Amino acid sequence: MSSGDCKKVTISTLRQMKGDGDRITMVTCYDASFARLCDRGGADVLLVGDSLGMVVQGESTTLPVTIEDIIYHTRAVRRGVTRSHVVADMPFMSYQGGLQGALQNAGRLLKEGGAESVKLEGGEEICEAVDKMVRAGIPVMGHVGLTPQSVHAMGGFKIQGKEPDSARAILRDAKALQDAGAYAVVLEGMPVELARVITAQLSIPTIGIGAGPDCNGQVLVIYDLLGMNPDFAPKFVKKYAELGTMIPAAVAAFKQEVVSGEFPGEAHSFHAKGPLFRPTEVVPRRPVLDDEEDSATGLYGVPV
Repeated sequence: MSSGDCKKVTISTLRQMKGDGDRITMVTCYDASFARLCDRGGADVLLVGDSLGMVVQGESTTLPVTIEDIIYHTRAVRRGVTRSHVVADMPFMSYQGGLQGALQNAGRLLKEGGAESVKLEGGEEICEAVDKMVRAGIPVMGHVGLTPQSVHAMGGFKIQGKEPDSARAILRDAKALQDAGAYAVVLEGMPVELARVITAQLSIPTIGIGAGPDCNGQVLVIYDLLGMNPDFAPKFVKKYAELGTMIPAAVAAFKQEVVSGEFPGEAHSFHAKGPLFRPTEVVPRRPVLDDEEDSATGLYGVPV
């Protein structure tokens, strides 16, 4: 990445990217280590998603995730970021229970978590909350189409907007979010044709996941794009690595070397500058492996 690319990404940057025709790259991650790597890789936006309930916590849906969970993981992600814009998901029932509670929870994500904006699922029904947040100085990203927090209402994780009436409803929702002040909107799990129309009719950026190539940007979960779960292969995911097979192989190699005594070897060990104990307190030396030198000094050759 060039030095010119290291400028902090803001909501103004993202709006400008749409205007200039530059695609936005968003990655969902949950900790400082992955955030640092995604930031170095050039991700424009890092989303701390409530998908952590399924990916990190092992839940079957996102519904059990709490505002405290999101704050904790957002704080961790924020520590790993230099350039990327950080968005925090508002989890289920953190904004549906009333305007004042919604505003307070959104504020906590910025104040306690270090997020730079928040993301809400829904359309016209949440626009009053979006307007109140924006007026309070909290940038909001919308999310329409397949909204995972409504999994039970939708009857499962199903593609939305496949029929004319439902497609028009999603388009209305996206426009309503824009009118309420959202700076961008995620389009998830919908036909390419619908996402293309929404993207063309909105002045704010659209970021797609399972919504085709015509959105202004794309988002994937870091665990998915790295192929960390070999058993999870939905159509909308492309794996850019196969860590799901590499990691078990690496752990197996580590175990083999631990069991054989090959690890840790000399290159991974430390030595005292001189004797640490009297000769009568010598620690029995470890047997030297065939491929190791029998050092005359140090940890294995003299008293420790």
